[in-house]
Amino acid sequence: MWILAALAGVAALMLLRSEYEKHHVTVKEYSVTPKKPLKEEKTLVFLSDLHGNCFGKKQEELLAAIEKVKPDGIFVGGDMMVTNRKKDRVDVSAALFLLENLARRYPVFYGYGNHESRMERSSDLYGDAFVKYRRRLEKAGVLFVSGKKQACFGEEIRVRGLVLEKKHYRRGRPETLEPSYIEERLGKADPKKVEILLAHSPMFFDAYATWGADVALAGHFHGGTIWIPGLGGLMTPQFQFFYPYCAGCFEKAGKYLVVSRGLGTHSVNIRLNNPSQVVVITLKPKQG
Repeated sequence: MWILAALAGVAALMLLRSEYEKHHVTVKEYSVTPKKPLKEEKTLVFLSDLHGNCFGKKQEELLAAIEKVKPDGIFVGGDMMVTNRKKDRVDVSAALFLLENLARRYPVFYGYGNHESRMERSSDLYGDAFVKYRRRLEKAGVLFVSGKKQACFGEEIRVRGLVLEKKHYRRGRPETLEPSYIEERLGKADPKKVEILLAHSPMFFDAYATWGADVALAGHFHGGTIWIPGLGGLMTPQFQFFYPYCAGCFEKAGKYLVVSRGLGTHSVNIRLNNPSQVVVITLKPKQG
């Protein structure tokens, strides 16, 4: 009996820890140095996978963490709302409140996740909820980047958003992605400007880099749900175990992939040794 009691105690402690990690935000900082020229340093805040989560009644903790950074811009990686296909339910209130507040202070660039894509293509389930959501944020000053619609962030940086298809999020063995797929949807990468690509899924780093993304920003994997030291994230939403790109900053031949642990949960409502995360990225000019 004492063994069962001890196991129950451990499980209770893990659940309490999980609740704490879900509702208290941490800040993770990375520095990257693109190969292309930058005149001055830029500080970006990257937010992803909020899934309707709140940090305080009015997002006080999250807004305070971002204000402390004093970023030059906010980059949104998608999946900011709650969608439920079985109940035909959507909740965008937490995302609206957060992003409208941020847009009053900073330039905000928004790329689609799989939940934004789901809402947009499933009007039979969600009606015009996504259209209203996007219009309201655009009215507040949020810049949506998707397809050929791109944005400039100063003179030297271009921001693009790649909308992946349902097949790219398939569980088990998702579709592969070729650089030509990206070029068909976004056009060619600019050889002179730093290309920041909001792409949501971290699975296709090689394709992003080959296309020309200097810094690709992704989330989607929620840090692997449970982070095990020495092994990494336990499981992705696509049922991959210990996938190498669950969270962190990765570099290949001068091209970078930054993967957020995200700010919320979905389906598997657990975080363990894997706290909610605001990512801060400092773009540094090359020395000399």
